[in-house]
Order: sequence, then structure tokens, then C-alpha cells
Amino acid sequence: MPVSQTKALSQVRTIPRDASVGGHHLLDALRRHWPEYVMEGAELGLYMISACAFVVLFQYPTSPVHQAFPDPALRRVLIGIAMGMTVIGIIYSPLGQRSGAHFNPAVTLTFFRLGKVEFWDAAFYGAAQFIGGLLGVVLSALVLGQLVAHCPQ
Repeated sequence: MPVSQTKALSQVRTIPRDASVGGHHLLDALRRHWPEYVMEGAELGLYMISACAFVVLFQYPTSPVHQAFPDPALRRVLIGIAMGMTVIGIIYSPLGQRSGAHFNPAVTLTFFRLGKVEFWDAAFYGAAQFIGGLLGVVLSALVLGQLVAHCPQ
């Protein structure tokens, strides 16, 4: 193995030795950052609600928007633009400004890997993001019903 790969592998962040479950680091992270964890969950929940709503709006066959844009490729482009605008809106919202708006768990893991987020913060952010995303889809399914489950042809 080349020296550069050996050095890179030795620098991979792992769970710190002092990050015990019963230790103060866990409780300290919760005490100091729980509002940001909740915000991250809310951000991903809002993103998932937006994703479900835009896909139903553009892809459900009886939707007036679907009928106005018969080309499926154009509808996909418009969904992409709508989701991009959603991301921009969340990032510049008060929630995103306060929490850092890394509502994508991959971004949280990248920040952890770069040493910008501590282990317990990354773990709690990830848990909050998962719960927020799940609740966003569940809420969308409750409001939109079977429209969310419809598979476009």
C-alpha cells in the first residue's frame, strides 16, 4: 500500500474514545445543540413534503399541471427546478441560517469526516434528519393519500 494511502487511512475519523454513551459528551451535545437537531429534522421534513407535493403536482395524470406539460422530460426538469428552489429557500430560511442547513445526512457525515462536527452532534443530526424525513413523507401521505403512492406510467 502506498504511503499516501496509509497516511489517508490513518486519518479517517472514527468514534472517539472519550465519546462514551454514559459520558458527559453525549449529554453536553444534547444540552447545547438540541434546537439545531430539531431544526435539521424540520428542514428535511419540509424538503420531503415539498418533494411529495411537487411530484404529485407534476406527475399525477389528472393534475392540471401534468396535463399542461405533456412531455415527461420537461416535467422532470420542472420538478428539479422546484426542488432546487426548495433547497435554496430552506438554506436561506431562519431555520437553515441557524442550524447550518446541512439537512442532507451525507453533508452531516462529510462535516463529521472533515472534523467540523463532533461525533455526538453528527449522530443526533443524523437521527433528527431521519425522523424529520420520515415524518415529512408520512404527513404527505396523510394529506395527499393515494396520490403519493401513484406510480406514473
